[in-house]
Amino acid sequence: MQLARVIGSVVATVKDANLNAINLLVLQPHAPPGGRTLVALDSVGAGVGENVFFVRGREAAFPFYPAEPPTDAAIIGIVDHWHADGQVRG
Repeated sequence: MQLARVIGSVVATVKDANLNAINLLVLQPHAPPGGRTLVALDSVGAGVGENVFFVRGREAAFPFYPAEPPTDAAIIGIVDHWHADGQVRG
């Protein structure tokens, strides 16, 4: 699991049928700072500006069972805040 901030959304008019009705969101991972952005399927109703945690790999399709969308990243939770280095973040 990794932390990220949702920085945008993706609109695709032509896509795999298993992706219909699933939001595609652009994530900026928190570690490493300034790391590469990625697109993830949203299983929890996250929105732009929210901090989320996501999974990568085969497990990314599990929240959508019994459907098996073609994905390698999925948002599985919305973060209210977290503690790091003695500071509250988020």
